[in-house]
Amino acid sequence: MTPIVLTPQGLPVKDRGGGIVTTPLVTAGRGSRAMLTGITRIAPGAAVPLHTHNCEECVVVLSGSGVAHIDGTDHPVSPNDTSWIPAEIPHCFRNMSDSEEMAIFWTYASIDATRTIVATGVTTRIDEER
Repeated sequence: MTPIVLTPQGLPVKDRGGGIVTTPLVTAGRGSRAMLTGITRIAPGAAVPLHTHNCEECVVVLSGSGVAHIDGTDHPVSPNDTSWIPAEIPHCFRNMSDSEEMAIFWTYASIDATRTIVATGVTTRIDEER
């Protein structure tokens, strides 16, 4: 298999509304190594809606600071902090700054990852959101 090096310029960008923009980066499907990765940028004061996934997720804060709300508990986060979130656990990230964008790098443990928004119950496949 040939390795891939990508830069965010020129990749599709998904505007999820409310100050949330996502750039899906790599989908790799090789048996137990299957994963999906990307970067989400959260505008000052914005929050990703509370949601769950059907698989584990790892999130690394690249820039900015805010709060990771995971399973009912708030955790302050800043650059280089990493969160591991088990499948089906409600979570979201909020940018608490009034001037600085927050960027998070995420990895799902499946190329078949789904997101279910808690408030609406609507489920979508992550790879279909592109």
